[in-house]
Amino acid sequence: MSRMQIGATEVNFVLSGPETAPVVVLAHPLGADLSVFDGVASALRDRFQCLAFDARGHGGSWKPPGPYTLADLGGDLLRLLDALAIERAHFCGLSMGGLLGQWLLVNAPQRLDKLVLANTAACLPDAAAWDGRIAAVRQGGVAALTPGIVPRWLSAPFREAHPDVAAGIAALLDACDAGGYAGCCAALRDADFREILPEAAKKDILVIVGEADGSTPPAMGEDLARLAGARLARLEAAHLSCVEDAPGFAALLRDFFI
Repeated sequence: MSRMQIGATEVNFVLSGPETAPVVVLAHPLGADLSVFDGVASALRDRFQCLAFDARGHGGSWKPPGPYTLADLGGDLLRLLDALAIERAHFCGLSMGGLLGQWLLVNAPQRLDKLVLANTAACLPDAAAWDGRIAAVRQGGVAALTPGIVPRWLSAPFREAHPDVAAGIAALLDACDAGGYAGCCAALRDADFREILPEAAKKDILVIVGEADGSTPPAMGEDLARLAGARLARLEAAHLSCVEDAPGFAALLRDFFI
């Protein structure tokens, strides 16, 4: 794991795999960090360089005062790619990471090869609900939301079979910086790519949905795939499909990126 200071920005990241291989950027969901892609990266790094990073406000990256925008998050990533001399890369983003991918598709398409948008949507509606979440986090920290998030992120059969993994995800959420979480909530509240996506989507795109996803149900991913003219793949998993079915998730990426 490395931290890079880029101007005022400090980004925590892991770059692993053959130096001459194509790069795959892995962007995590709200409240998590780069570790949720450990299983996926380990299955890909024989063929790809995997660049996983902590978004601002999360993990070991910088945590400036919010609110943030997707342009803030995207700018951080573009500066990291510049600093690492990565001109183009494949991209996989899950949930918040998927909205970041859509921002890149609209604002920096020249930096992208193929694009995977997992367990996400072109818009996450209900601004009032996002404002309520921001208020709750400011008052009680992310831990106040964890009991409601984990059942949406991991299906009941998976939690029962892997209680240690479920406990680790709960601890990850509990430890998330409240200001960083609230700042990213504002970015997601204000994001809407429904009108611009059909015009901007001129890349090879794969949308992954989780059949048991309680945060971005399959219908949201289906709408996203239609708007983007994308392929659609399904996993028997909840929202955090990169953890619940890391082998299946990695297989989809490997087949798509090759």
